[in-house]
Amino acid sequence: MVRNDLRNIAIIAHVDHGKTTLVDEMLKQGGAFRENQVVEDRVMDSGDIERERGITILAKNTSVTYNGVKINIIDTPGHADFGGEVERVLKMVDGVLLLVDAAEGPMPQTRFVLSKALELGHRVIVAVNKIDRPDARLDEIGDEILELLLDLDASDEQLESPVLFCSGRAGTCSLSQYEEGVDLKPLFDTILDYIPAPSGDETGPMQMLISSIDYNDYVGRTGIGRVERGTVRVGQQVMVGDYHETKKPYVSKIVTLSSIEGLGRVNTEEATVGDIVLISGIENITIGDTLCAVDNYEPLPFVKISEPTVEMTFSVNDSPFAGREGKFVTSRQLRDRLFKEILRDVSLRVSETDSTDSFRVCGRGEMHLSILIENMRREGYEMGVSTPRVLMREIDGVSCEPMERLVVDVPEESMGVVMEKMGTRKGELQSMHPQGSRMRLEFIIPARGLFGYKSEFLTDTKGEGVMSSVFDSYQPYKGDIPRRSTGSLISFEAGEAVTYGLFNAQERGTLFIGAGTPVYEGMIVGASPKSEDLVVNVCKKKHLTNTRASGSDDALRLIPPRKLSLEDSLEFIADDELLEVTPKSIRLRKRILDNSLRAKTKAKEKLQ
Repeated sequence: MVRNDLRNIAIIAHVDHGKTTLVDEMLKQGGAFRENQVVEDRVMDSGDIERERGITILAKNTSVTYNGVKINIIDTPGHADFGGEVERVLKMVDGVLLLVDAAEGPMPQTRFVLSKALELGHRVIVAVNKIDRPDARLDEIGDEILELLLDLDASDEQLESPVLFCSGRAGTCSLSQYEEGVDLKPLFDTILDYIPAPSGDETGPMQMLISSIDYNDYVGRTGIGRVERGTVRVGQQVMVGDYHETKKPYVSKIVTLSSIEGLGRVNTEEATVGDIVLISGIENITIGDTLCAVDNYEPLPFVKISEPTVEMTFSVNDSPFAGREGKFVTSRQLRDRLFKEILRDVSLRVSETDSTDSFRVCGRGEMHLSILIENMRREGYEMGVSTPRVLMREIDGVSCEPMERLVVDVPEESMGVVMEKMGTRKGELQSMHPQGSRMRLEFIIPARGLFGYKSEFLTDTKGEGVMSSVFDSYQPYKGDIPRRSTGSLISFEAGEAVTYGLFNAQERGTLFIGAGTPVYEGMIVGASPKSEDLVVNVCKKKHLTNTRASGSDDALRLIPPRKLSLEDSLEFIADDELLEVTPKSIRLRKRILDNSLRAKTKAKEKLQ
């Protein structure tokens, strides 16, 4: 059976190349909204953090109907740290729409997600997006895409992929760069003509692979997947198991079944070959499970998700300010929340440590873990977080570390300083291409060499540089890389920071706090330009005498403090420091808060 009334497609691209904006227009022109309906931009980015940062974090399903054919569309994340989302949803589709920015061309994440799609044998439609950009390079982009396809060993059919020219914001598409598009009709027509219709045995025993999980406290886990064979019905008994036999198969029952129509979910009684549906009622369902007919148990193979490369330790907050701002502060609450997250996020790993108060959390990168921290603090959790560390791996008896493929796009005058910094961080130059007055450099660099580099990079390029990286491979350990050249300014005592104390402290370095901020002993209040740490007393008040008036403090002028975001703080902290995260505050602190005890410990380490 061939389902000519259905197409399943995923939209893949590098971050900021316009996937979500294009999906907006496809929904509008596909009739998903009423004519008079007010629709906000990037309607698929439903999470608060997604809307604030302008990035897609979770893959989202939607659908439009064109010429009587239902097109299921999956909008995927562009950031490399959320690549696990992309890898698994590619199993649900028959083809991909590869979006490439008309000025930037193929970037690292484009290479990563395209290689995964080609491995599965999917057909590819190439869409050059943002053709209305003044710096668009339409003549060169086609050659760069062809080079990339050749480089990734694409089949002859995949090399003949159709190329479209789009403007996601304007909602136009054309088959030639020399023609101006009117609407997205050429894109819809190409999807119908080029992407194969789902096919399979409609009358055979039921078989369905779960590629994604949704979770809420009322329904529990909802499995999202595609029906590969047979028909799924509400109330049907199914055998649940997985291909790698990590758990014993068991029988369960489908309680509800729903399909995706536009941005909503519609309950349905049955679904057949090629349909992407949501199933609830199966208690322990996880990503990679197969639902089969009870009398015909045949689990489907599931794509192996790339392993995490970065780890952090999440622990119970034990600072003097613990429990003041958070709603969930105990180790049990922290443990439950972290283990709940791995039900939803397939590329995250959580494990217990020797201490009952701390947990080892492994992810794809700093951003992957920082989004988790941000979500948890918004939910009311309070915790201490360690500095990120890379996960080493032993290959043939050699200790190897994860390497990243880094692409930087910088003005020519900034090239020298970037090359110098890359050298100290063990980066190896792979290629360089001029692009007008800018230069694109490609490096292979240890993942730990990128920790703490982003803010330095923006300073070095005067805010004009663009950098992005994706995991490349494991290579033998490259030697020591300096983590940070600056020291910390540490609070001498507990109290409230005052202008007089801050005025004296600001001569020692850059402050992170302003007057009136509560501090405790061992809390980091600023950065010292020297490599060693300095203890400063920001609570020090001016002693008044007969000859000194209290009003003379008005003349003290404080430099505005540098406010650190969550990512900035994670970049800044050293191995002997922690990040205290609460719903209202982000504080940096030393692991050992007592100043004299910390000095003794440091002296002992030097002797050893």
